[in-house]
Amino acid sequence: MAAMRAVGYRHQLPPHAHVRETDEQYVIELDVSDFTRAELSVEALGPYITVRGDQVAVPGDEGKAFRIHERLEESFRRRRRLRGGVMSARTTSPAGPLKRSMGLWMATALVVGNMVGSGIFTLPALLAGEAGPASILSLAFTGIGAMLLALVFANLGRAHPRTGGPYYFARRAFGDFVGFQTAWAYWIAAWVGNAAIAVAFAGYLGVFWGDVKTSNWLAAVVAVAAVWLFTLVNILGARESGFAQVLTTVLKFVPLAVIGIVGLFYVKSGNFTPFAPAKGGFDWHINAAATLALWAFIGLESATVPAEEVKDPERTIPRATILGTLATTLLYIVALVAIVGVLSQAALSGSSAPFADAANAIWGGTFLGLTWGKWIALVAIAATLGALNGWILLTARVSLAAADDGLFPRPFAKVHGERRTPIFGLVVSSVLVSALVLYNWNADFASRFTDVVLLATWMTLIAYAYAAAAEVVLFVRERELFSWVKLTRDTAIASLAFAYSVWAIWGSGQEWLAKGFMLLLFGIPVFVWMKWRRRVADSRFLKEAEQEAFALQRSHTPAPKVPAGIGTH
Repeated sequence: MAAMRAVGYRHQLPPHAHVRETDEQYVIELDVSDFTRAELSVEALGPYITVRGDQVAVPGDEGKAFRIHERLEESFRRRRRLRGGVMSARTTSPAGPLKRSMGLWMATALVVGNMVGSGIFTLPALLAGEAGPASILSLAFTGIGAMLLALVFANLGRAHPRTGGPYYFARRAFGDFVGFQTAWAYWIAAWVGNAAIAVAFAGYLGVFWGDVKTSNWLAAVVAVAAVWLFTLVNILGARESGFAQVLTTVLKFVPLAVIGIVGLFYVKSGNFTPFAPAKGGFDWHINAAATLALWAFIGLESATVPAEEVKDPERTIPRATILGTLATTLLYIVALVAIVGVLSQAALSGSSAPFADAANAIWGGTFLGLTWGKWIALVAIAATLGALNGWILLTARVSLAAADDGLFPRPFAKVHGERRTPIFGLVVSSVLVSALVLYNWNADFASRFTDVVLLATWMTLIAYAYAAAAEVVLFVRERELFSWVKLTRDTAIASLAFAYSVWAIWGSGQEWLAKGFMLLLFGIPVFVWMKWRRRVADSRFLKEAEQEAFALQRSHTPAPKVPAGIGTH
């Protein structure tokens, strides 16, 4: 068509807009989330156009359509200058897109590595102490909830492979305020959780370095050093971080799977009786145990957060999310069944290292000169370092996405160097993690770890609930992006995932409901300030846009000539 040939001849069409011809007009189609409504208004672009949903219609003049297309391109460049940041790959920033360097295995390792962190190593003892062998049912219940959420993120990641994951989905469905709340909650959960993971790493290192176990100050310094080591790895780029994630995931997944699978051949039926606690109540304490298990499942959404750094994201993100969550859930269930069956209930509920105790009961003695406790400590070190690496990556990406939309301070949106890494976001989050660890350096390990874990879990669940609700809204609003054949099934899954998230939030207890809610409230002044900043920038933009639109209307620039043969390529 004429308009397509004209635009194709003069410019490479950006991903956010293209021009097509209808019977009486030329239509510029674009993703409405890339512009404010004011930027699409008649005042901003001239009285000869109309705005219809996600389209700008230009009556019967391909020259005008071409000039409007140029105007939209210029608005991106101008908005970048006014807001002072480098925009992400979803825009046409002159700084260029993020670098796609993560394939299926790296993305899957990110999911598995972020889930299998510090929680799994003490989880069997915690669950057994709460619900006995019935804890197997609580873990299976939590696994089902995790798979429901994984299916939600797989669908959303396929339809909208944009940096930010839960934040982007919530903002697209509900607007800036809910989007900001999601980014705020997820960002806090990520760096607060990193403090817990770093403290856990120092604890396991203390098995080999006794001074770390006896000196809280040295343990805090070691934890902070681990944080900055993997901050540097992430500054090098997503590819380097991905390699580290694959390596640490293999080092922790394989040994835990071996203990679980081999342990199945050593189970004793007597260890499963009585199946439920004598004073278990109507639910055998399954609800309480399921809440304890949640920390071990946090991270299932990991592949959606750095979406614009994933190769072939529409296929890779859903596969990595489902494969990673399923593999981790099976690992947890097999390992728990084996450990419950190998150790007596009394021994398990009182164990501080259930995997090591189970390995010792299966094989006994030592292996290559090390006790099984030390071997499990080595696996735990790999697990915590891998989780720390992955969560540092996610922390910077969600703040990048929010800053790119003007909801976080603009320096978070800047990416640097050939590797396109958000250095500012990485450094700020690691400074906060370091401050939190050092602030609590004189507290005992258990109190530091438990409080931080509960807070991080609660804040992450807020993001999960918003994402699940967002999928239902987007099903209705953007039906063309989802499968009609699976609409009823996927709506039911999203609804169940939302209900599960709400149940988990409620199950965290009144204390953490209050603390988490207060943290959300503390974010409101930040949101108001960022909205004011964006309003000022938009006002400046629109003032200049109106002046340029008026000049454009008076110029009567003729339509561009299309050389012969151009329309054929």
